[in-house]
Amino acid sequence: MAVAGLLLLAFAFFAVGQAAATRNSAQTAADAAALAAGQKYRDRLSTELLDAIRTGAPWKDLLGGRGVPGAEACANARWFAGRNDADATCTAGSYPTSFAVEADTRKTVGRSVIPGTENTHASARARAVVEPRCTPGPEPDPTPAPTPGEGDGPGQGDEPPADDPPADKPPGGDPPTDDPPAGPPTVNLTCEDGKEWTVDPADPRDLPEAADLFSVRLAE
Repeated sequence: MAVAGLLLLAFAFFAVGQAAATRNSAQTAADAAALAAGQKYRDRLSTELLDAIRTGAPWKDLLGGRGVPGAEACANARWFAGRNDADATCTAGSYPTSFAVEADTRKTVGRSVIPGTENTHASARARAVVEPRCTPGPEPDPTPAPTPGEGDGPGQGDEPPADDPPADKPPGGDPPTDDPPAGPPTVNLTCEDGKEWTVDPADPRDLPEAADLFSVRLAE
């Protein structure tokens, strides 16, 4: 009887261990899926932000971590959960942007001395938050307009007769100018740890990475 009791106790401990291992698998899947959603959103946000600066479109909401749909990020969460042998649901939240994931293991705890474990799946939840790491920096100084030098304009008595157009001005109006229109302005960003970025739409060679602009972390 004593031996049988010890065996039963050992099997019970084994069942508890099986359940704990399955629960850990669920938590790993949930954490990975939530982080995958946040990182996908961060990458999309960074691309949209830099495109907006390059084209002169509104960009400050994007810098604050908002303005991109979360469907693609949640699809990435479900894909990562599947890689960890789990199924997941994903819900996007706002302000700050976050992704709440619930993962269910595809495998069960398995057969044990405890009834019903062969049909029991483990579930776990995780939430990832996407936070901005930068704020708008000082606006660049405007380029001063050129000032005409003295003597460049006509003096007194040099005005053409009222009935005759100026020699350098065609009858149809002002001559066309060859100057191209001004492009979008340069944007300065002040980021964590005192890092400064200058994003010049005309010179896209030195641009911040997505991880420079936004952080992704697991939240309680």
